[in-house]
Amino acid sequence: MNEEPRRRPVLGSLIAFVGFLLSPLTWWNDAFVNIPIAWCAATLVALFRRDWFEPAIYVAYLGTNVLGLVLMHVGVRMGLTKPQPFTHKDLAKQFLVALGYTALIFLLVRLKVLPQVI
Repeated sequence: MNEEPRRRPVLGSLIAFVGFLLSPLTWWNDAFVNIPIAWCAATLVALFRRDWFEPAIYVAYLGTNVLGLVLMHVGVRMGLTKPQPFTHKDLAKQFLVALGYTALIFLLVRLKVLPQVI
């Protein structure tokens, strides 16, 4: 018996869950997940160039949010659809959608449409 059909939904769920933890869709993930990851990444960058700490923390924070959205999409797609080849075009499209979503949230906070929590 082929185990692959049973493993795909489990693996997809796990990937989607990790994506959810990293995504900007929860109120608590920044304090407990994204900011500590961004701080650690920026600290590693600062070992080489101290003046890059601040830009690195912003880039790493944005990266965790985008990665979370992409992982959620990949996990849901893996868990709910039949196996399909995953192309570079698919990944680029998912990355651009996640980046656009993150930019929209950033813009809404800057325009004070959404409250700034931190």
